[in-house]
Amino acid sequence: MANVAVYNMEGNEVGSLELNDAVFGVKVNEHLVHMAVVQQLANKRQGTQSAKNRSEVRGGGKKPWRQKGTGHARQGSIRAPQWKGGGVVFAPKPRDYSFKMNRKEKRAALKSALTSRVNDSKLIVVDELKMEEIKTKRFAEVLKNLKVKKALVVINDNDQKVVKSASNIPGVKVALCYTTEDGVTSTLNVYDILKYDTVVVTKSAVATIEEVYA
Repeated sequence: MANVAVYNMEGNEVGSLELNDAVFGVKVNEHLVHMAVVQQLANKRQGTQSAKNRSEVRGGGKKPWRQKGTGHARQGSIRAPQWKGGGVVFAPKPRDYSFKMNRKEKRAALKSALTSRVNDSKLIVVDELKMEEIKTKRFAEVLKNLKVKKALVVINDNDQKVVKSASNIPGVKVALCYTTEDGVTSTLNVYDILKYDTVVVTKSAVATIEEVYA
């Protein structure tokens, strides 16, 4: 099992933690990671783009000049694609870009992304993240103590003091991973794990991630 240091909010090392190899020590499957990222970006696309092809552009029903004898190239319509104001070749139409991945693939991709962060020493575990009040300046100090700038912060509950304190800091995003009586609430995803330079995760969130994804 990988052994990582545990820090407090002041940036001091206060202990160590063994990570479960079933989540943080798997073989990295780059294909599934790539597929997960493409799926998330594709599912975000609105797919509302639209342009007219030559059958939809108004006008151009009459042949602009006779076929032969003018010295011009033959033309059948002023709404053909080569004309200004003409139709678009293979015009984009509204469509759904989303596609599905099965549950095993999603879980394997997430584990691979977390493992890659551990392998690159880009995963920092903190004993807790507690804010007395909503204070962006204080949260920025915590990140400075941990020597991180662009970070994905993973917490074990929907603590709005932490979420709102981090919301105005550029390059910082808070993800949630906790269990309730109704089930698991998790906003962790492969794209965010790879997008941010460092993953800062609380000790309790590590336990929940291992419980949910192991």
